[in-house]
Amino acid sequence: MIERPLWKERIQQAWKEAPIVWLSGVRRSGKTTLARSLADAGKALYIDCDLPVIEDRLRDPELFFRSCEKTVVIFDEVHQLSDPSRVLKIGADGFPKLKILATGSSTLAASRKFRDTLTGRKRMVHLLPVLWMELETFSCTDISRRLLHGGLPQALLADSKQASFYREWLDSFFARDIQRLFAVRDMDKFNALFEYLLKQSGGQVEVSRAASALGISRLTVEHHLQALEITHALTRVRPFFGSGQKEVLKMPKVYGFDTGFITFVRGWDPLRLQDHGILWEHLVLEHLQAYFPNETIRYWRDKAGREVDFVLVRRRDRVDAVECKWNPSEFDPSALKIFRSYYPKGDNYLVSPVTGDAYLKRFGSLTVRICDPSGIE
Repeated sequence: MIERPLWKERIQQAWKEAPIVWLSGVRRSGKTTLARSLADAGKALYIDCDLPVIEDRLRDPELFFRSCEKTVVIFDEVHQLSDPSRVLKIGADGFPKLKILATGSSTLAASRKFRDTLTGRKRMVHLLPVLWMELETFSCTDISRRLLHGGLPQALLADSKQASFYREWLDSFFARDIQRLFAVRDMDKFNALFEYLLKQSGGQVEVSRAASALGISRLTVEHHLQALEITHALTRVRPFFGSGQKEVLKMPKVYGFDTGFITFVRGWDPLRLQDHGILWEHLVLEHLQAYFPNETIRYWRDKAGREVDFVLVRRRDRVDAVECKWNPSEFDPSALKIFRSYYPKGDNYLVSPVTGDAYLKRFGSLTVRICDPSGIE
């Protein structure tokens, strides 16, 4: 079992703030393995809610918790229970010394079974695919392999990239998450949109254009987009604006959850050198999501097409700019200079996998920190 200490620490910290931790993440991102690793420490009771017998065992939640001798209870795939919010609420309210970990692919509010979203009793931890900072733990020294295979542990550790894994995952994702949680019936239309978005991943997506291209209603596209966001299968990064200087105001950029699926639907095997840049941008976004979970992540673009990859909104008058480049020597600072003429306060980062030690470099009046993802502060 490969340890993932970042996420264990994140769970422990969340328990200091609330009795329930909701661990979400896409299917096969490692939620069950992480949950079991906590149970293996000997202080936790692990409950697999996929098993039919568990429903009967939890029919009287108060009796269940009263008879529990552990200080931690883990409900894996808790949404499989008929009334999961009732079980979690009784545990949190009636047994204040107990810590509860509940796992699921989506947010609590996604399931119609959750009549109570446990406001004030829970903290959320979103488990992402294997991060840049975790590659050494997974014995992956080739970043190109991570970009090609993706960050789901099973795929990353496989000897070769198997198309059957990605196709089976897509089928399972629809059946177990989308169909079950959102009652979506048309698998073909949903998968067509999902694959369309993966092919556009990292770019701006306009709903009407997607609907027209796929022959799907605009309302259906919106509903499916929401379902994909709720289940963490994609991230919509919205534009940053405020100066009124002919900036993009509405159109979001959409990022697929994992580079392995992006390369799969695009047929990028093997990778070419020019493929690395956009895929690297996805890894940087995942790093920002993991290490700055409470920061607002945006992108900036003006009507002339000048763009800053990511903007971290730190305070009202300070925004950090994050530019992503596979090769830092190819960086063009012109867009960043325009951005800083509107928003002068904040740090500038040029994030690359090939920098070595972080260092500062001047581009005219700009000072930019050139670093790998770990150098973002």
